[in-house]
Amino acid sequence: MTPFTIEQNNYLTQDIQAFYHTDFGGAQLPNNPNFLYKLKNDPHHNWTDYRLQEAQQEFLRVLLNDLPEVLRQINKTPLTVCVVPRAKAENSYNPNQLLFKATVRIAINRLGNNFIDGTNYIERHMNTKTTHIRQPMEGYINDGSVPYVGITNATCNISNDVIGKDILLIDDIYTRTVNIDEDAIQSLIDKGANSVSFYAIGKTVYNH
Repeated sequence: MTPFTIEQNNYLTQDIQAFYHTDFGGAQLPNNPNFLYKLKNDPHHNWTDYRLQEAQQEFLRVLLNDLPEVLRQINKTPLTVCVVPRAKAENSYNPNQLLFKATVRIAINRLGNNFIDGTNYIERHMNTKTTHIRQPMEGYINDGSVPYVGITNATCNISNDVIGKDILLIDDIYTRTVNIDEDAIQSLIDKGANSVSFYAIGKTVYNH
């Protein structure tokens, strides 16, 4: 696990302490967290139940190893764990397409009282553009807006339970230029969270 800083920009009013598990550079690269593709379970895949469960177990091992270290470095207890929602409205996914959030919930419940389950505190009610799909896919309508300042508040319901809490916001992949995570962090700050930190499984590798 590696610490980094999410720097303030047009989407975010302050620097944020952040962490990521490993580099994300594509399925062909060694040590890429390829289990994330299975947890998304997008329509162009047809993963078996065994492969989905295998991916969940791999993800769970990562969380159980990393989250206690995140807690130690942030040094705030308890941490309320929220998840950046998927791009489309929550009710448009079946349970096997929401395994990322489900696995985070399992990890929190195993880790004890230092973590509070806030995985349902941010729920998307309006479709947004899926940023990681660059080419049209048969049978998949990639509707909705691309990221803009305030997109989280406009397309999500955010629970009042975040008010006054120290939040750890989790996403699958952090990409600096997309700004979905920055906007989600700012929405939690605006809602009244006491503090927000961030953790991603993968951080996009840039080739310059």
